[in-house]
Amino acid sequence: MSDYALGRDLDRVIRAALDEDLPAHDVTTRALGVAGRAAEAVFLAKQPCTVSGLAAAARVFALVDPAVVFQPLVRDGANVDAGTELARVSGSAGSLLAAERTALNLLQRLAGIATATRRLVDAVAGLSCLVLDTRKTTPGWRLLEKAAVRDGGGVNHRFSLSDGVLIKDNHVRLAGGVRAAVAAVRARTLPATRVEVEASTLAEVEEALAAGADVVLLDNADPTLARAAARLVAGTAVLELSGGITEENARAMAASGADCISSGALTHSAPAVDISLEFL
Repeated sequence: MSDYALGRDLDRVIRAALDEDLPAHDVTTRALGVAGRAAEAVFLAKQPCTVSGLAAAARVFALVDPAVVFQPLVRDGANVDAGTELARVSGSAGSLLAAERTALNLLQRLAGIATATRRLVDAVAGLSCLVLDTRKTTPGWRLLEKAAVRDGGGVNHRFSLSDGVLIKDNHVRLAGGVRAAVAAVRARTLPATRVEVEASTLAEVEEALAAGADVVLLDNADPTLARAAARLVAGTAVLELSGGITEENARAMAASGADCISSGALTHSAPAVDISLEFL
């Protein structure tokens, strides 16, 4: 995971998760009387995956107990086979058990996103088409999940509503049309501001181009419609395809001539990777 997702945002997520999972103390470990025992454990991938979240997992242990030693054995972004040891941790058994679930939740979720992204990136390999994410992220986890997309080889779209202009259908309705919407944005932003406009038909693509859109976002298209849109755009704007992008259809969509494909499923529907923490 890159440094972009570290710092205060990561600590905020982890502290909230620890407050949820460990509001007082670990009743089981205390009752067993093993909390002070020295222990070592290994994070083990139980399925092939693209790794992400090791830095987040390490931070969990550091916040629980700075004396815990976390040793990554692979890097975030690495593609690993089932059975691969991802990291080792050592310290008091009480600290390792207190941090275990939160660390695994982060690691499994973020590796799931990186793995889903890698599959989509591999599906369009050799084509000049980028794989983008969206803002359809887990509330509060956006920076972490977008870092996981990068670990999987994807590229981040907007991080927030403050990062760029994207005129969607509801904006068009409120503004009174595509031309009016683009004109209003141009009048209130710097000249170099990139304006993206959503379209769902060829007529709307033409309207967006005529209005001066820099990027056309064609939503829920099939490969035939995407190819026709690419011919219309023909280098005069960036063409982004979104909606219904899957590992199965990604290559056909990317081969249409689009510059990028975006998928909300990368962050809202990626299955968690099966990773365990096993004491040695």
